[in-house]
Amino acid sequence: MSLRPLPEDWTQPVTAFMAHLRHEKHYSEHTLTQYKTQLIQAAQYFSDHAPSWLEVSGDQVRRYSMKLRGQNYSPRTINLKLSCIRSLYKFLKLKSQSQQAVVNPAQGIRGPKFQRPLPKNLDVDQMGQLLEIQADDALAIRDKAMMELMYSSGLRLSELVGANLLDVKDGEIRVLGKGGKERVVPVGGKALNALADWLKIRPQFATLEEPALFVSKLKRRISPRHVRARMKEWGLKQGVSTPIHPHKLRHSFASHMLESSGDLRAVQEMLGHASLSATQVYTHLDFQHLAKVYDSAHPRAKKQKDE
Repeated sequence: MSLRPLPEDWTQPVTAFMAHLRHEKHYSEHTLTQYKTQLIQAAQYFSDHAPSWLEVSGDQVRRYSMKLRGQNYSPRTINLKLSCIRSLYKFLKLKSQSQQAVVNPAQGIRGPKFQRPLPKNLDVDQMGQLLEIQADDALAIRDKAMMELMYSSGLRLSELVGANLLDVKDGEIRVLGKGGKERVVPVGGKALNALADWLKIRPQFATLEEPALFVSKLKRRISPRHVRARMKEWGLKQGVSTPIHPHKLRHSFASHMLESSGDLRAVQEMLGHASLSATQVYTHLDFQHLAKVYDSAHPRAKKQKDE
């Protein structure tokens, strides 16, 4: 999709919004790129119908949503685009210093309904298979420590790579989550042992001034892309039947914790979710597990072979 140059009335608000998300909300670069892409694409459409963001109407937003449907965008993508537009107008309203009232034309306009996909997780046996690594070289020791920590404490990938040496203390780790929110979560015994093994050899990879907990062979903080590649490789090496990526370890932590404890609030706090609704998706996973057990075990649930 080729994008034409836009006047400053369209680009300057987006630039200011990006600065706000980066410096005040501490959003990741990936999220910032998503916001900017969606807003510039929307501006390409709205600029044909209005002179600036402040003069876009609700009807124009509704027509934009309909156009996206006609272009066969998925319901999830359309809702993402509308959400970005709503967020921009909330920012403009918050920062407005003029007498002109900022109206959010996207407020109340809903995109098409879609079913939120359930997060995919590993079962306990698969997780054990993944983590039974024969850590016989330095990189294997590091990778085992990363995966044990992510599964032990339910960390996001950004939290894992952003962790510093001083963040791990007394069996806990302090992490900086979404929106710059800090939380402290426990670290399990196996993860602590794996971390201890890694810390013994970490000086081979890091300078004395390097604060990062996990570093690469380049002697600097490991990158998210590198972590993804290493975990994918370990999934293949360990013969796990499903592709491995960092978020799958976080999902597995959440579903296993909920399955064992049933404490939704505690799992919410450990995951760093702002609202309980984000955590409730794991209750569906738990129900799926229970339903499978019921269908296979209950006499009245079993299908007769000769039916």
